[in-house]
Amino acid sequence: MTKITTLFIGVAATLLLTLTFSSQAKTFKEGTHYSVVAEKKTAKPELSEYFSYYCPTCRAYEPYLDGFKKVMPAQAKFNKVHVDFMGHTSEEIQFMLSKALIVSEKTGVDNKFSAAVFKYLQTDRATISNEKDIRNIFVLSGGDGQKFDKGMKSFSVIGQAKKEKKIQDKLSNSRQLTSVPTMVVNGKYLIDSKSLDRNNFFAEYNELIAYLFTL
Repeated sequence: MTKITTLFIGVAATLLLTLTFSSQAKTFKEGTHYSVVAEKKTAKPELSEYFSYYCPTCRAYEPYLDGFKKVMPAQAKFNKVHVDFMGHTSEEIQFMLSKALIVSEKTGVDNKFSAAVFKYLQTDRATISNEKDIRNIFVLSGGDGQKFDKGMKSFSVIGQAKKEKKIQDKLSNSRQLTSVPTMVVNGKYLIDSKSLDRNNFFAEYNELIAYLFTL
C-alpha cells in the first residue's frame, strides 16, 4: 500500500510540474518575447550576454546574472560578449576590452576585472585611451601583468574575440542586435527584454531563459 501511495504521489507531482510548465510556456511567444536569429542551435547549450562596459544598464544587470545561471542546464555555459558598437569610444578600444575580458576569464579574475572596469568608466568617469590603461585595471583587479601581456597577443584569445565579433556583426547588421544588454540562448533565441513584465522583470526573465533551453 505504501509503495502504491508513493507511486501515486510521484506521478501526481510530475503531472503537476508538467502542467505548470506547459502553462508557463504558453505565455512566451516567438516574435513577442523572443526571436529566432539562427537556423541551428549551438552544438552545446549556452547563454550569451552581449554587453558593454560603457552601458549603465549592463552594470545594473550584473547582480542578476547568477539568477540566470541557476536556471540554465548543468552542462550549459555562460558567455559574456563585449560589443564594439557603442559610440563612447573607438571600435579598437572596445575590441581591446573584448580581448582583455577573455584573458581575465582564462586567468580567473573576470568578476573582479569586470567590476573594476565598470567602476573606472561609470563611477570614476575615467577614460580608457590605450591597452596600457586596460592593463592597469587588470593588475589592480588582482591579475598578473605578464599573463595579461601574453594573453592579449595569444592566438587563442584573438581568435575567440574575432569569432565573437563575427557573430556580433552578423546580428547587428541584420538589425537583430540593436542594444545591450541582450541575451541569446543557444545561439538561436534572442530575448526581447522589453516584452517582460516590469513589475516582475528578473523573475520572468529567468522563466523565459529556462523555457528557451527546452526548445
